[in-house]
Amino acid sequence: MTVTRERLAVLGTGTMGHSIALAAALAGCPVNVWGTDEADIRRGQTGIEEKLRVLQRHEVIDTQGAADIRSRISFDGSLETCVSEATFIIEAIPEILALKQEMFHKLETLCGPDVVFASNTSGLRPTAIAALTTHPERTVVTHFWNPAHLIPLVEVVRGEKTSDDTVRRSLELLRTLRKKPILVQKETLGFIGNRLQYALFREAQYLLEQGVASIEEIDDAVRYSIGRRLTVTGPFMSADMGGLDVFDAISAYLFPDLSTDQASLETMRRLVDEGKYGQKNGHGFYQWTPEFSQKMNDERETELIHWLKKDWGI
Repeated sequence: MTVTRERLAVLGTGTMGHSIALAAALAGCPVNVWGTDEADIRRGQTGIEEKLRVLQRHEVIDTQGAADIRSRISFDGSLETCVSEATFIIEAIPEILALKQEMFHKLETLCGPDVVFASNTSGLRPTAIAALTTHPERTVVTHFWNPAHLIPLVEVVRGEKTSDDTVRRSLELLRTLRKKPILVQKETLGFIGNRLQYALFREAQYLLEQGVASIEEIDDAVRYSIGRRLTVTGPFMSADMGGLDVFDAISAYLFPDLSTDQASLETMRRLVDEGKYGQKNGHGFYQWTPEFSQKMNDERETELIHWLKKDWGI
């Protein structure tokens, strides 16, 4: 297990914050986690304990391993104390630009100019996040994917003034955390992963609205075809293996027929307007009973842990 020279702090204990902290601790890295108050800290601690139980159940770690991981994670309600010795800070507070700008501005009063400020934003531009800072060269995006302790990808996005050294340190830290970082050289909304994901989601909505297939059948079309293949070959390698002449010919007649809608389509819009947000409140494209929710979360975690164990050689 490689040990990083960085001293890591994570700001935020929510869905991403506590999961990023767990990812660091799993890789042997001590981490300080800032929570806004005691209730916030308890939520983060509870989330970590739930995830540790799942990892033990799947034999990724044993009882001693879980204890070692707990010992590497420290929670603090004081921002100043949390970051006092940090050399690398990952911000995972709510996805509101003004809040992130204010946080990075405040961090500059607490940290030396050599401390890296990384945001876990899923789409905001690092240049905008660093707008109020004096040293924007040390600001970068490190976009972890949910659940952060199981998904290896982290998108590293440089802003207009992000230094090469900040990028280098970010990539080095993430590799030490056993992640698969990719460097996004140009600021673009949604970065790479979300642009690809939402292109697929737009076409799935379009197929539903056109009556081509049911929700379940469209999901199955992805799960049992490209979903299986894309775990091994990305879109460009898939095209190479399938034959560029074939992909070019299909693109010529298919691209003009694909959806170009500029917002959510009718069914999605209606569900949102009716307050049906999916698993979080029990209704969405599917009906999320407690039993169904537990079943699908267990299935997803089992599959992701299978890949984690394969990646780590367990």
